[in-house]
Amino acid sequence: MLFGRAEEQAAIGRLLDGARAGRSGVLVLRGEPGIGKSALLDHAERVALAGSGPGPGGADGGAAGATGPGVPGPGEAGEGAAGPDPWYEDEFGAGGSGPANGQPPFRVVRATGVEYEAELPFAGLSLLLAPGLDRLAALPAPQRRALEAAFGLTDRPAGPSGASSGPAAPAADRLLAGLATLALLAELAASGPLLCLVDDAQWLDRASAEALLLAARRLGNEGVVLLFAARDGEGSFPAPGLPELPLAALPPAAASALLAALPPGRDLDRGSGDAQDTARIAAVHRRVLAEARGNPLALTELPAALAAEQSSAVGAVPLTSRLQLAFHGQVSRLPAATQTLLLVAAAEETGDLRVVLSAAAALGAGPESLPPAERPGLLRLSADERLVFRHPLIRAAIMQRAPLTQRLAAHRAIGEALDEGDRRTWHLALAATGPDAGLADALERTALRAGARGGPSGAASAYERAARLTPDRFTAVRRLVLAAESATDAGELDRAAALAERALARTDGLPHLDGRGRPLAVALLEHIRATAQFWRGAYPAAYELLMAAATSEIEATHTARMLFQAFHAAWYLGEEQLAAVLDRLAALELPIGDPAEPPARYLLAAALPVVGGLAPELPPVDETVAAARRAGADAVRDLVQVCGATLILGRDEETYRLAAALVAEARAEGAVGQLPTLLYFLAEAELFHGRHRDAEVTATEGLALAADTGQRQWVSQLRSLLAYLAALAGADGPCTELAAAALDGPGSAPAAGYPWAQWASGLLDLGQGRAGLAADRLERLAGGRFRHHVSATRAVPDLVEAVVRLGEPERAAEPYERFARWAAVTGRPWAQALVLRCQALLAPPELAESAYRSALELHQRDHRPFEQARTALLFGEWLRRERRRTEARSWLTTALESFEQLGAAPWADRARAELTATGSTAPAGQAAGPLAALTPQELQIVRLAAQGLTNRDIAAQLFLSPRTVGHHLYKAYPKLGVASRAELSDLDGVLTGT
Repeated sequence: MLFGRAEEQAAIGRLLDGARAGRSGVLVLRGEPGIGKSALLDHAERVALAGSGPGPGGADGGAAGATGPGVPGPGEAGEGAAGPDPWYEDEFGAGGSGPANGQPPFRVVRATGVEYEAELPFAGLSLLLAPGLDRLAALPAPQRRALEAAFGLTDRPAGPSGASSGPAAPAADRLLAGLATLALLAELAASGPLLCLVDDAQWLDRASAEALLLAARRLGNEGVVLLFAARDGEGSFPAPGLPELPLAALPPAAASALLAALPPGRDLDRGSGDAQDTARIAAVHRRVLAEARGNPLALTELPAALAAEQSSAVGAVPLTSRLQLAFHGQVSRLPAATQTLLLVAAAEETGDLRVVLSAAAALGAGPESLPPAERPGLLRLSADERLVFRHPLIRAAIMQRAPLTQRLAAHRAIGEALDEGDRRTWHLALAATGPDAGLADALERTALRAGARGGPSGAASAYERAARLTPDRFTAVRRLVLAAESATDAGELDRAAALAERALARTDGLPHLDGRGRPLAVALLEHIRATAQFWRGAYPAAYELLMAAATSEIEATHTARMLFQAFHAAWYLGEEQLAAVLDRLAALELPIGDPAEPPARYLLAAALPVVGGLAPELPPVDETVAAARRAGADAVRDLVQVCGATLILGRDEETYRLAAALVAEARAEGAVGQLPTLLYFLAEAELFHGRHRDAEVTATEGLALAADTGQRQWVSQLRSLLAYLAALAGADGPCTELAAAALDGPGSAPAAGYPWAQWASGLLDLGQGRAGLAADRLERLAGGRFRHHVSATRAVPDLVEAVVRLGEPERAAEPYERFARWAAVTGRPWAQALVLRCQALLAPPELAESAYRSALELHQRDHRPFEQARTALLFGEWLRRERRRTEARSWLTTALESFEQLGAAPWADRARAELTATGSTAPAGQAAGPLAALTPQELQIVRLAAQGLTNRDIAAQLFLSPRTVGHHLYKAYPKLGVASRAELSDLDGVLTGT
């Protein structure tokens, strides 16, 4: 039985009960080595396979995951040994192999992370999901190809388009592997609940950890339980946003009970039982309890070790080290050949019996050396013929006690026992003691495969080790550059910067580097350092590095790439820096047919007018996109910046078309990493066209993807955009919360969402009648360093309205003049209508009417219902003040109807109050349609279902599981008053988005 673990067992029981009811749940168990994490995983497996109740503590039938992040434990812990130790009593009797009490049986999959100097991408994930590979064919094609590439099941990795590609193919989207993992887990749970157990998660390879964490964050209603066990203080397994349960030490009573329950062979020799032996045993027990400090593994392993020591041999040795010393003692008492076999088993990361025995035989240890290690339970042979250590500390102790020469010999023997492949290459590399050109070349090939499979962290490790083994200095530097680039792709910014520094230090005196010249090598390394600075939010440092590196000494194509990123950094710095980047880009001579030339040309035409520069005529974006595609640009990745640039000069209809097309391509290709950016641009375009609910649906999806994939910049941007939508609706609390969250981020630089958050707060104040607060916020935005941003430019009409209401129109004079110049450059009727509205507010009374009427005529040419209604409202207010009440009522009624259709509550209230002031009875508010009751995700799924898509089709588009899609439809039907998807297309507005 487990001692003192009732609350933890109950938490696991609630997760298992939830999975039986179709709900998914996640829990991360954390604690020091030996505290009982593995025992709790064993307990979960036994309960799941037995199909009975949760064991001690019971379960309350609550929702899966009800423990939540930071849930307080009871201050108790269970014992730490894992596996089939004789002292671990099976609460459900022998076997525990079938369901009981009519509960559906679980399918259980399990994997354990292993501390290993090499990093083989997706090694942990492939071990966990190996039993489910027969279900790969059921996944959507991009996700199936992503996992096939990750697990090395294809000869050549699939590129983002899914087509088989050669060595130069783009790397698979590593984020897609996480979503594919979710899909495969859902498939495995289709016929019954699934329990996934991941022990020692801190040692998982980075690619596996990322995929599992992404899947965990998006679990919903699949009937999957995912339990992680992670050790404190070693390795790394950050799991932000997931529920965690820290394991505390056993309280004294539970510790004493565990110590008393140890069977013979695990406790010390009890001798003859006389008074002297009893006193000796009691003294050792007291010492064990004192030194173990409630750690279950220490309570089971220290008694025999302490009994063999002199009573005075007490030192302030850390507990983990003390346990390793105890394991040292156990290993040291074994025959030499058994110690050799144990060393090989510790160095071989998968536990493959064939490989371990073959490598051990080469070192003089045969199969007969295995039983002496099995008898004391140091390791065991699992059902699938893998050697499993009783506790990971045993593996660590064996590796640490072995001399370097023995460890090198073990790696060499393992490498020679393995078939050709990346694992063989890595073990031979770990055995190398000096430069080896052949091994370095093999490691570079391993790195190429790792990158193509979507494992950039593993690629960085392989490139770095290859550089160490490379005798040629030039090639070594090239491999360090590649290692730094791969670490950047993996988001390991500190590691990338350190690798770049090492490479830079070795470039001095190099007359060439792979034929490309030292300036290019330096520029590439500075680009890496700049990227690291940019993603930390250090925009000035990133800008300076990129501008210094983008010189005329390197090829124009490479310079353009760096200037594109410099433009991104300068966007957050100000117009001076932006102008400097654009001047450099304009002077660049890109050859016709270069993939970077069409985007560069478009960016110059769109951005130069914003900084007061002379610009060529802005070409239609369709022509730019077509030219870039003909030149070989990757549409989804290379045209993202063009998509954003369409907004700069108000080409919102082009933004919508291009963003919608790129979003569809990204979904089809599985380019998950680009989706948050593209969904942000699409939501902006929908918002500007008055499609507020569409914008909310799009931004909500983008925010979930950005949060799940760790894209902090787009989390900030999308939160601030949702804050603006909340301001439109007059939702004071949500707007304030979203704006504050958008501004919360690391570093001293303003968050990426700062401009939109300021506009949102200013619009909320204006709608609520707080003109003074609105004017202060919007004046800072429209006149500050972000004044060139899309949101800051378009906030100027709100600023004008706010300061006019305060009687301080001069405060908006300069922003208005700039806005008027911008509107003239855009050539868009809606922009000129807003200029005329500002003129009507700022002009003398005799000029106001003509300005309002001209503005309203221009509004008719563009579908901008919110801005048109606001102009009508302002004109109606002006007419009422001029005592022209009959005319005012018409415009105020028109405005009221539009505001109610848009859900712009504060503006509708204002129009209704103005109508009442004219002496007219304002019409009753329109009843909200059934779609208003749906959440954004429910609405998105309902729309797709109404188009005839199946749950599986919808799941593939939205990167959800089919069961989660079905759950959302199940919740939506009662709200809509329908009983089946066949009735959805008959509902007004479902397909049109109104």
